[in-house]
Amino acid sequence: MSKPGQRVLSALRQMIASGELAAGERIAEIPTAERLGVSRTPVRIAFRALEQEGLLEKLERRGYRVRKVSAEEINGAVEVRGVLEGLAALQAAEKGISEQQRQAMLECLALGDSLFANGSITEAELEVYHDLNRRFHSLIIEASCNPAIQLALSRNEHLPFASVNALAIDRHHLEREYRRFNFAHLQHHAVFDAIVHRQGARAEAIMREHANATLRYAEIFIGAADKNSDLRVISA
Repeated sequence: MSKPGQRVLSALRQMIASGELAAGERIAEIPTAERLGVSRTPVRIAFRALEQEGLLEKLERRGYRVRKVSAEEINGAVEVRGVLEGLAALQAAEKGISEQQRQAMLECLALGDSLFANGSITEAELEVYHDLNRRFHSLIIEASCNPAIQLALSRNEHLPFASVNALAIDRHHLEREYRRFNFAHLQHHAVFDAIVHRQGARAEAIMREHANATLRYAEIFIGAADKNSDLRVISA
């Protein structure tokens, strides 16, 4: 997908998550394109992607409708991701990682350390964290040398907000978000330590627990419209 298409996709995800596009609301290409100031093509592509992710449902006639997402759907998808990434960490530890992978992980950890060093976090810094988080997770998947894990993850990511690429933040409570994401970053340190010391069971357990940091998404997404929270989704 092109960068303009990614921006449209990210914007629509955010609008759905925040309740700006409410569950049950009908949306169509032309009004949405005009609203976002883009052509119809990236909107059409984004609609199809969001349908695959379970956020939109195609109507029998023209257009789409925003699908109601339940906490159970988000939780279930995140738990599955934890199992799959836990398996990847286990296999990476058992097989051992290359020096190149080790250095790449260390670079992610060092960048994360610098982001959280001041005891606070900004939205711009969380965008940087989003990219390093995605990179760190992809390195673990790569190090597992198991293509079936990546395939299963790509299928699971079609469920609402199950992808590691979709990072949700609450702009009203950045001090709380700092604690949440700093803890997640410390878990990155712990899983890296387990992997390099070939402690497979420990690495697997940490990655499965790591997914629990995402389970709060269900509370955020389901309650966003009622609480009128200033929710933002950072997405690839």
